[in-house]
Amino acid sequence: MAGMTISKLNQMKAAGEKIASLTAYDATFAKLFAQCGIDFMLVGDSLGNVVQGQTSTLPVTVEQIAYHTEAVRRGAPEAFIIADMPFMSYATPEQACLEAAKLMRAGANMVKLEGGEWLLDTIRMLVERSVPVCAHLGLMPQSVNLLGGYKIQGRDQAMAANTVRQALAAQQAGAQLLVLECVPTELGELISSKLSIPVIGIGAGVKTDGQILVMHDMFGLNSDYLPKFVKNFLAETSDFAAAVELYIQQVKEGTFPGPEHSFE
Repeated sequence: MAGMTISKLNQMKAAGEKIASLTAYDATFAKLFAQCGIDFMLVGDSLGNVVQGQTSTLPVTVEQIAYHTEAVRRGAPEAFIIADMPFMSYATPEQACLEAAKLMRAGANMVKLEGGEWLLDTIRMLVERSVPVCAHLGLMPQSVNLLGGYKIQGRDQAMAANTVRQALAAQQAGAQLLVLECVPTELGELISSKLSIPVIGIGAGVKTDGQILVMHDMFGLNSDYLPKFVKNFLAETSDFAAAVELYIQQVKEGTFPGPEHSFE
């Protein structure tokens, strides 16, 4: 979508208008997604899995994210693009500033970081230096070794309360967007209602302010393993553009994700 901004995303949340987003890694699909009217794109470190064939996101480097961000920016000059900061590229606030600068120069409008309380100083420092930040809570793929695999987060009350606390703290520190991954629908709804910034869900139920999917999953190309929260939109349509348009339509209507794509 031409001319998307953080303030427009905030207006969409305030108006109860759902936000539809996808990951993008190259110019061709970025152009297609922009033409279909996607609200924003994420150059995700998921490229480790879907582009490079890695078993996790951990091997991805800042230089690789920058390369793909440049490609996406060329394909969609007007798009709002978020770039993932890969594993250990933001271990300290100072390092985060140096690495985020590379991604902003490559064409990102915002960077995304995974983590809770330990990240608050980093978020503050980035925002003070004019780098918009998207926080990421719930299932954090970069922490897969600590979490013991890809599991639903926030199912018990203590974990849920902790996630709410961390989301509010990230917003307080200056984060302007939050991605919430693999949490029960009820928790997705609670966090979205408590935060003034948009909350974008992936496996977080239909009550968040918007949705994001990995593009390969949305097209059903990741045939080895499709997570519960994924729907193959290409199976119901004739081509890639129609699949993207159907995805956007169902997110906007609030019919995706359905109960079968959600965690209770």
